[in-house]
Amino acid sequence: LDLLNDARKASEAILDALYAQVMGAFKLKPRTYRQMARKAYLAIAKKRQPSRKLIRKGIRQQLGYVRRNLAHIDGLIEQGASLSQLSRRQYRLLLVIHEVFRQQEWMYQQHVRRVDDRIVSVSQPHVRPIVRGKAGTSVEFGAKLSLSCVRGCVFLEQVSWDNFNESNHLQDQVEA
Repeated sequence: LDLLNDARKASEAILDALYAQVMGAFKLKPRTYRQMARKAYLAIAKKRQPSRKLIRKGIRQQLGYVRRNLAHIDGLIEQGASLSQLSRRQYRLLLVIHEVFRQQEWMYQQHVRRVDDRIVSVSQPHVRPIVRGKAGTSVEFGAKLSLSCVRGCVFLEQVSWDNFNESNHLQDQVEA
């Protein structure tokens, strides 16, 4: 739900930037229902223990808002707005938002909670969650490193944003 809300806010900023390019072609800016979308998100996010049904309803609502924004962005592009006028960051965000929307919509329709290489952050789409099962927090984020220490020197053997089993690389590291 938080991820879709972030995607919605980013898509609204992109929509504003594209609308500024083709302001003369439209009488009014495309509707985004920003206040309603924020209010719907906060109604669920502020609850201490929202039910699964309520979370699913919120996800459906946020998917609708993101779908509407992406459709408006496509319409603005058809009317003459240029993606080249967006900053590199905004263009990258647009691509990430499309992928987040695709993944979240598929998970919603299939009633599943996982998808391969799922994006968990709009601003850092390369980060993947790694389930560690520790007491404080069961999930960690960031790169996983495999290091070896030889006579006081530390060597970086492998870096991966995805989880991996260290035992698969142990023999190669010992031989190296």
